[in-house]
Amino acid sequence: MAPLQVSRRAAPRSAGGLDRDRQAAPQVFERLRGMIISLELPPGSPLSRAALAGQFGVSSTPIRDALMRLEEEGLVDVFPQYATVVSRVDVRLAQQAHFLRQAVELEIVRGLAIQHDGTLVAELQATIALQQQYAKAGDFEKFMAADNEFHSQLYAAADKQDIWALVRSRSGHIDRLRRMHLPSPGKAQDIVRHHRLIAKAIDAGEPDEAQKHLRTHLSGTLSELARIRSRYPEYLSN
Repeated sequence: MAPLQVSRRAAPRSAGGLDRDRQAAPQVFERLRGMIISLELPPGSPLSRAALAGQFGVSSTPIRDALMRLEEEGLVDVFPQYATVVSRVDVRLAQQAHFLRQAVELEIVRGLAIQHDGTLVAELQATIALQQQYAKAGDFEKFMAADNEFHSQLYAAADKQDIWALVRSRSGHIDRLRRMHLPSPGKAQDIVRHHRLIAKAIDAGEPDEAQKHLRTHLSGTLSELARIRSRYPEYLSN
């Protein structure tokens, strides 16, 4: 993995070095979080601060800060003086994140369908087209990024970006379950189809239909929990 562009380090801890650390910390966090969500770093993976600092080309400070944020999101377990490891997927936290997201997004899509914003619908359709492209290519990482973009567009259109940030920070466990489920035959196409139906209902000004399709869409992974558990028993904690 290529070092971060902001990662040049001065030997002494100068003001410039501290500034570079502050710039690098969010990038390190996002890179590590993405690796955990994508299962590139699967549950149980050990995380060495020294090794990560060398891999990203940064000092230990951004690594420490990123690991602290990941611990807050429940994505890593820190055992002081012993080890830091990627956490197993906590099904209870995944269920809570699903509850939060569904409660919020049902109201968002209802309001958007009532407002009927043609510009939003065009943006959603463009994102869906990208998802379809990534689904055909089997590029699950880009597919998931486009999936998140679709939902982020809904929050932005409703002027609820801060709530999206909150929901995202609570969604690490459910997102990993979705990543485990995504390679299942037909799953990616189901997501694309649901997104199309949600966008169509918003465009048609049908709030009940938008809510119905969103509810089906968000519940797909948890409805297959037993199958996911049987396939990845070592990744789930309960």
